[in-house]
Amino acid sequence: MPVKPSHPGAIGGGLPAGAHPIAGVATSIAAFVGWAKKGPTDKALLVGSWMDFQTQYGGLGSSNGLPSYLGYAVSQFFGNGGQQAYVARIAWDGSLGWTGSPPAAKPARAASAAAVGGAFTLYATSPGSWGNNIAVKVSADPGPSTGFALQVLGGGGELLEDFACLSVSPADPRYVVTVINGGSQNVTFANPAQPNAAIPPPARPSSTPASGVKLAGGLDGPILAPGDANFETALGAGNAAASNSLYGVGLLNLVESFNLLCVPGETDETTIQQLQQYCVRKRAFLIVDCPQAITRDSLYSGRLGTGPGGGTPGGLTGENSRNSAYYYPWVLAPDPLAANRPALFPPSGFVAGIYASTDSNQGVWKAPAGTAARLAGAAGLQTDLTDLELGDLAGRAVNCLRQFEALGEVVWGARTLAGGDQASSQWKYVPIRRLALFIESSLYAGTKWVVFEPNGDALWSRIRSTVASFMQGLFLQGAFQGTTPQEAYFVRCDSGNNTQADIDQGIVNILVGFAPLYPAEFVVIQIAQMVAQSQS
Repeated sequence: MPVKPSHPGAIGGGLPAGAHPIAGVATSIAAFVGWAKKGPTDKALLVGSWMDFQTQYGGLGSSNGLPSYLGYAVSQFFGNGGQQAYVARIAWDGSLGWTGSPPAAKPARAASAAAVGGAFTLYATSPGSWGNNIAVKVSADPGPSTGFALQVLGGGGELLEDFACLSVSPADPRYVVTVINGGSQNVTFANPAQPNAAIPPPARPSSTPASGVKLAGGLDGPILAPGDANFETALGAGNAAASNSLYGVGLLNLVESFNLLCVPGETDETTIQQLQQYCVRKRAFLIVDCPQAITRDSLYSGRLGTGPGGGTPGGLTGENSRNSAYYYPWVLAPDPLAANRPALFPPSGFVAGIYASTDSNQGVWKAPAGTAARLAGAAGLQTDLTDLELGDLAGRAVNCLRQFEALGEVVWGARTLAGGDQASSQWKYVPIRRLALFIESSLYAGTKWVVFEPNGDALWSRIRSTVASFMQGLFLQGAFQGTTPQEAYFVRCDSGNNTQADIDQGIVNILVGFAPLYPAEFVVIQIAQMVAQSQS
């Protein structure tokens, strides 16, 4: 059925089986959503390393022995080959309607302030008790300079940031408000309680250094963990599709693009269904964690969802399941916050890194599984599985992690949640679905030039040429089956799939098909014994 466009532009849509060079889009930009001890709660930031995450979001976090899986998962992502990730931080916010008693502190968006040197006021850049460990030092610049210096100090007195030659004149290029608000990752003049209020020019600080003046950060309550009602509220998965939903998952509406979505430790069936729907809309792929205490018997019965007993049979294998994959069991790894004693972690962070490294080294059409898909940083698995159990679970769309004595822990499955043996879906395998998403996203981005061009034979010919060139490049890289282009892919854009009614509505239909490479799941080895010949 033709897609009814709601605005001018290229309209993307997957079909069953079916002079402007097109550049392939990125395939493994991950997005992680969860609780962190610092960082913005009104936007998702792109981090390019574990050090970036530590700087922006405070690194690993735990409270009363309960870990925040977000930090660990991001660390595991980069440790297994990930290169870029958006992070959406959720925190306690009284405006969202919480269950139970809220923490006895201001909402997360309103960090409190303390005077600095008796002259001006600074705030922590984001909510959280991390701000209680930040101090500032104000002093006169040495030498003939008429400016002053401001240093930001950590809880142990270590220097975090150093700003010199500052001025209190708004006309000066080194105006303290402009420099601090634009350059500091720890302090700001903007009052979180009045984000849109004008900032009055501060008075010049005293020439006497003000050393170690503390900022008071707004407490954001205890760690919010998946499964907790307040975590689910702050996650906002059900509201993420709304463009004006600017918290939790909805923060990802503001980023240009992402390809992989992880909510580490999230196992609630309804929430996962909402995340599946969101990923279909965003052309992204959801990596789903199994519940920590789920049993193999539950998995055999198809109960993949909430809690130790799973959820409703088939609850995660509905219409939107093609853009998601489920991994079992949890992974043992050293916990730096517990003297590196082994602890259990959800697999999604490890697996997302494996996706990224496989894409980089071999291509998105290669299954992120097998003997090369080793889990860096793992020290074991929660459950060991036999070959028979692995085969049974694969048929139920469960991707297993397994341990080999010589290899360590590896990913040993590459099915989507639509890939159960009884589903008969064309999107059975992770690499096939992700290749289709890659092609669709690349064509969507690469054909915007056709908008408002005369819609006829000349345009259709140019479209066929540019799209075929892109598909030929993938064919030459080994992305498709077939020994010739005709066997590997086709591109159709002509009067056969562009009717006069389509033309009258300003629609150009482009049909692209490809012959996918299917991963080899089961290797059958046959041995024939030669019978000795009788000698005469």
